[in-house]
Amino acid sequence: MKKAGPIAVFDSGYGGLTVLDKIVKHLPEYDYIYLGDNARTPYGTRSFDVVYEYTLQAVEKLFSLGAHLIILACNTASAKALRNIQQKDLPRIDPERRVLGVIRPSVERVNDLSKSKHIGVLGTIGTVQSESYVMEIEKLFPEMTVKQEACPMWVPLVENNEFNDIGSDYFVAKNINRLIQSDEEIDAVILGCTHYPLLLPKIRQYLKNDINVIEQGDIVGESLIDYLERHPEMDEKCSKGGEVKFFTTENVEKFKQTAGIFFEGEISVENIHL
Repeated sequence: MKKAGPIAVFDSGYGGLTVLDKIVKHLPEYDYIYLGDNARTPYGTRSFDVVYEYTLQAVEKLFSLGAHLIILACNTASAKALRNIQQKDLPRIDPERRVLGVIRPSVERVNDLSKSKHIGVLGTIGTVQSESYVMEIEKLFPEMTVKQEACPMWVPLVENNEFNDIGSDYFVAKNINRLIQSDEEIDAVILGCTHYPLLLPKIRQYLKNDINVIEQGDIVGESLIDYLERHPEMDEKCSKGGEVKFFTTENVEKFKQTAGIFFEGEISVENIHL
């Protein structure tokens, strides 16, 4: 059997750290590596081909670092690259390794959290244009109605540490009002970007109290527990030393300064080239 390795979490920037944070809390005994392609972020406005190329480079790098299981914590990468990597590249690279995304676990929860069966999705331009959430929901729950709203200013607000400032209210209110006006029966909203949980207090401020908000961190953590229980052969390939390592394609000091917004815990980071 191949040597056990860490569970890898990939994101185009910092947002995936909100997912990693929750995963580590759910499964603290495992080893993890996080890779942020901060030098080339954001992915949300890039084409399908470019996102696929960048994501594949990251996947291959993480496999070379010993990972057998990779979580694409980036919604844009999950939307634009995951299917191709699973179907075209894994059989070539190593059919026993796995790459999972964050869209499917989030969608699987909407049926439990919506009574009206009218769902809203807040996401980046790239995620919304891909219609990945729409297609996944239609596949699992064809009776549901889905409306989407692209929120291009939300990621910059978070990454510039302005998500608590009064100036962010304008953009949060504008996008949420547009979404709800498109369908007043919406009673569950998916946060389709890993940056958005940091805006949650603002988001809740402009949503009615009876509208459920679906965050990805805890959902992905719970889904990973279930996945490893159902696939003991993969669980055996995941090393368990409780260690977390961070890699960035950008400046190390810049990563350290910003990462603390998203991840609770000590951060030791190395630069890496893709």
